[in-house]
Amino acid sequence: MRILMVSDVHAPRVNGVSTSIATFRQSLAELGHHSVLLAPAYGENDVSGPDLIRIKSRPVPRDPEDRLISYRQTMALADELAAKQFDVVHIHTPFVAHYAGLALARRLKVPVVETYHTFFEEYLHHYMPFLPKALLRLGARRLSVSQCQAVDALVVPSQQMMAVLRGYGVGVRAEVLPTGIDVAQFTGGLGERFRTQWGIGLDRPVLVHVSRVAFEKNIDFILRALVVIKRSVPDVLLVIAGEGPAREHLKSLVREWQLTEQVLFVGNLDRATALLDCYRAGDAFVFASRTETQGLVLMEALALGVPVVSTAVMGTADVLKGVRGALIAPDEVDGFASTVTCVLSDKTLRQQLAAAAPSDATAWSATAMAERLVALYAAVIAEKRDRSAT
Repeated sequence: MRILMVSDVHAPRVNGVSTSIATFRQSLAELGHHSVLLAPAYGENDVSGPDLIRIKSRPVPRDPEDRLISYRQTMALADELAAKQFDVVHIHTPFVAHYAGLALARRLKVPVVETYHTFFEEYLHHYMPFLPKALLRLGARRLSVSQCQAVDALVVPSQQMMAVLRGYGVGVRAEVLPTGIDVAQFTGGLGERFRTQWGIGLDRPVLVHVSRVAFEKNIDFILRALVVIKRSVPDVLLVIAGEGPAREHLKSLVREWQLTEQVLFVGNLDRATALLDCYRAGDAFVFASRTETQGLVLMEALALGVPVVSTAVMGTADVLKGVRGALIAPDEVDGFASTVTCVLSDKTLRQQLAAAAPSDATAWSATAMAERLVALYAAVIAEKRDRSAT
């Protein structure tokens, strides 16, 4: 099977969407299916090739790390792409890529699948705070319905997100299909090496948070909880790995709330080396996003045997259902802080959680998820063929 993917996001941009695309493409290739990705050009150091075509792009207003691909340049490739005889188009972002992907699918006469990666109803107000929140939510819902109804099938990362879309009135064929992880990539890691590199005492209680440092990740909630945790665990340290538009805002909160000795920002880390060390340096991994559609970082932490403390909202509820390596914390500051403090204060509990965590992660095999995606592709291809024949 030959798949054309279109996205406004890809490496070197680090976030859940780019990780999802890379994971699925690798797993699809291992299953014998070929994909070509149209993705934004970020700069002169971009990696590209016959299977990764970079498209001229422009920065997103108020979020310059992100890009919007050029519709015109994308469509200029239509004849070249038609010669490759793709079987399906898979869209990964609801911006220019959505409309370019639909147009390419019509031009190539193939069905189109789209992944609903982001819960935009709870996202847009962080980037357009000058508009009423209720108006943005209404706009996000209407846009989601319009875009979802325009494709042949949806990939939805969680049951909770599926319920939201059905509540909007989206009736198109859809399948809950999280990305999954390559568990083999999340082994090893030396926490002591990370602590030594960053001057962190080997006995110091350390919390780790890995994500895009963005407003919708709710990291300010974790900082509020840290203020409370500090009262019981004065030498606690929160390590925040990642980059994003909320970094300076969070740094100002750290100063305002007198947490300069309790928070360490380490930026983006190499996923194959330093990031593994960072995870393993933590006595616990903490997470509190209310907009996450799946929560890949939770799976990664579990695979590495790091105890997880997280709220269970949207996609994180799916990941945490029935796991033995995590504690679900209340979605309010004092309760969250109490759960974290309990883990930091109880070595036996930490050991029990750590021992159980890797087996929890195996339920999220990337290969199994890719096999289900291929089945969805095959179904929509057959349906389009049947419609054309009648």
